[in-house]
This record gives sequence, C-alpha cells and structure tokens, in this order.
Amino acid sequence: MALRKRPEESRPRSGPSASGTRLWTWLMIPGTLWMTGFLIASLLLVATLAFGTTDALGNPRFGLNFENIAAMTDPAYRAVLLRSLGYALLTCLICLVVAYPVAYAIALHGGRFKNLLIAAIVVPFFANYLVRMYGWSVVLSDDGPLLKVLRAVGLADSDTKILQTGTGVIAGLVYGFIVFMIIPLYAALERMDVSLIEAGRDLYGGPLRTFFFVTLPATRQGAMAGCVLVLLPAMGDFVSAQLMGGPDQIMIGNLIQDKFFQGQNWPLGSALTMLMMAVLFIGVLGYLRRTRKDEAEATR
Repeated sequence: MALRKRPEESRPRSGPSASGTRLWTWLMIPGTLWMTGFLIASLLLVATLAFGTTDALGNPRFGLNFENIAAMTDPAYRAVLLRSLGYALLTCLICLVVAYPVAYAIALHGGRFKNLLIAAIVVPFFANYLVRMYGWSVVLSDDGPLLKVLRAVGLADSDTKILQTGTGVIAGLVYGFIVFMIIPLYAALERMDVSLIEAGRDLYGGPLRTFFFVTLPATRQGAMAGCVLVLLPAMGDFVSAQLMGGPDQIMIGNLIQDKFFQGQNWPLGSALTMLMMAVLFIGVLGYLRRTRKDEAEATR
C-alpha cells in the first residue's frame, strides 16, 4: 500500500535557506551582466575589425575586406599557429604528469596540513606574472643555478642552452600555469571515496594498476578541467616566448601583439585573434560535449 505524503512534505521549501539563495542570485545578476556585456562587445569589435583596413597613417578603418581572412592561409601564420598549439598541448601533458602526484599527495596524505600546502602553491601565483617570468628566466639562463647544477653533475656541458629554445618556452608555460592543473585535480581527489582505492588494490594488486584503473577514471573530470584551464592561457601566451624563446619560437600571441602595436595593423591582428579563438572554441566545445556525456552516463 503506497504511503501518502504529508501536505507539509509536498510543499516547496521556504525559509532562510530559500531566501538566502534568492538573495545571492540577485547579487550575481549585475556582475554577470556587466562581464557578459563587455565580453560580447569586445568580441563583436574584434570580429568586425577583422574585415577592416588601415589608412595611410596605420589607423584602423571598418569595412568589408576579406584580405585579412585570406591571409590566414599564409604558411607562415599556419606554422606559428601549429607551433602555439603544439606548445600548449605539450604544456598540458607536462602539467598533468607533474600535478597529479602533487595533488594526490596533498589530498590523500596531507592530513591537517592540506590547507597550508595548497596555500603554499597558490599564494606565489598572485605575484605579477611578468615578474615571475623574469625570475624564471634568470633561473634558466646560461649562468643560472639550474645549468650550473646540471654541469656540475655532468648532465650538461658549456654549450647547453635552455633559453632561446623551445624547451625554455615550454618550461615557462609550465611554470606559469601548473597551478591551474593542481587545483582541479586536488578538488577531484578530495571528493573521491578513498575506499575505492583500497578496493582497487585488492582487485588489481598494485598501486600503478590501481591508479590507471581506479584513480584516473574517478578523477577524469578534474584532469579534463585542468587541461582546459591550462590550454586556454598557454595558447595565447606571449610573455614566455618573448622572454625565453627566440625568433624561431614565437607563438601566435607574439604575432598578435606585433600586429597591434609594432605593425600598426589592427585588422590583421583581429583576424589572427579570431583564428586563435576558433581553435580554442573547438577545444572547449569538445570538453563540454565530453562532460555532458559523462554526466548522462552517471545518471543512468
């Protein structure tokens, strides 16, 4: 015999919690509208300017010119875009490999020092990005402490260089954005049921197999979120390539900066910006599609 719900059980909840939720919703609306409005306005401005031209003095003029769009087929621009994408993907991979043990150790073995350890990782990130990159370039310089140690142990010689190479650019990107990978992984590991790891050890018989068959699938959402958070800024970064790379390591961010400031060609810079954003949009779309698929599978 089915039990009938009491009238008070079927009523929607009301009280302090409901009113508090409505209050926070109303408080979020102004900031959300402000940020969304400026985002849409800036995107429309850049997209419109991509079809413009420049006058004799280099000032941008709106119009309907497809030369800037056609210029995207230039092999030189395509090479820079592919290099930027390759650097960003490699940065994601290195950050994932380095961040997983750090997040795992803090989340599962940090004990009462978890918050302190996370603060030790996050607080230096609030320092100015340019200042941090200058400091990192000193560490990686030819006379810096890293190469001195490597030469002392015989892993490098006097001709070994890190700066002005692709390795230096990737090292700068990893150093600059690895915190974006650690935090989502830490959050995913913190939410994971520890008993799954213990059961995995009983089933698979080793920590490595347990990680790949239990921990990694359980924290896949955190890893995917971290990859997106690293890929987006790494793709458009220009500071690392400028300070730690050479002419053969420029990224699309450097190219856009040059078109806007040194080259005084804002329409072409806008077209390059839209090209970069199109590539990033494809990546974000794939992430959202995969997230929806995982949520659908979880609710079955």
